[in-house]
Amino acid sequence: MEIDWLKDFLEVADSGSFSRAAESRHITQPALSRRIRALEEWVGVQLFFRTTHRVTLSPAGEAFRLTAEEVLRRLEAGRSEAKDRANTDIEELQFASTNALALTFFPEWLQRIEEALPFVANIQLVANHWDACERFMLQGRTQFLLGHYHPAAETLLTPGHFVSHPVGRDVLIPVVAKQARADASSAFPGLPGSEEEPVPYLSYRPESGMGRIISAVRSTSADKAWLKPTFNSHLAKLLVTMALDGRGMAWLPESLIGASLSNGQLVRAGAEKWDIPIEIRLFRARARLSTTAERFWSAVTKT
Repeated sequence: MEIDWLKDFLEVADSGSFSRAAESRHITQPALSRRIRALEEWVGVQLFFRTTHRVTLSPAGEAFRLTAEEVLRRLEAGRSEAKDRANTDIEELQFASTNALALTFFPEWLQRIEEALPFVANIQLVANHWDACERFMLQGRTQFLLGHYHPAAETLLTPGHFVSHPVGRDVLIPVVAKQARADASSAFPGLPGSEEEPVPYLSYRPESGMGRIISAVRSTSADKAWLKPTFNSHLAKLLVTMALDGRGMAWLPESLIGASLSNGQLVRAGAEKWDIPIEIRLFRARARLSTTAERFWSAVTKT
């Protein structure tokens, strides 16, 4: 069994497509298919259900996925520790961040932390939606994950294998463009809307962390809202643009729309009871990281 087989397996599981996985892994599709078949022969069971339009994990594949992620995560941790003990470890910090926080929060926050550290590290940052960042962590491809957090929303970064620390606060505010609320002839009622006149809703895709949070909170809220989905994306920044264009209401992070609220381009679509307070958290694996990463974590938890 080869390590690349595990990486191929996880890429197919994430993308649901052999062709997209082959492109991401920089190999041909026939080569990828041969490696997946070899892995299935080694495991002794079928890991994927293959159809014309979609590739999905079998029940055995779902179980094996956890093992594959754990193996890769432990290998990466072992590699870092070996380099560290040999004193060849470059002072390097690897971050995954959700797109919204990479744009608004990460640069200034990192600068504050670095001021407390007696060294300069090589910083690597990959920005993506929550699902992708979560997978990076599960597979040991990054040391830290920066994302929004709410206890109502489930995460695969379970306390048994990962820890997190709050590094900031944010709030999801339901907003619309000012001209939409001012125009009496527009179809933009405020929250909660009504069955006859639902609120046009700009929503997040399921892979978005903020989408998960909103769905989890709204599903347990006693306050019912009538919403009519009109557009969805995993990019909060795109939803900001669509809201500013008067296309509907969206729950958007204050960290991203503070200026638009201050200058009146965006206004609240409802009372403050519709706000969703959230935390900004930094996640890491419980396993020991490199000396540089451990020193960084220590600085984070002390600030």
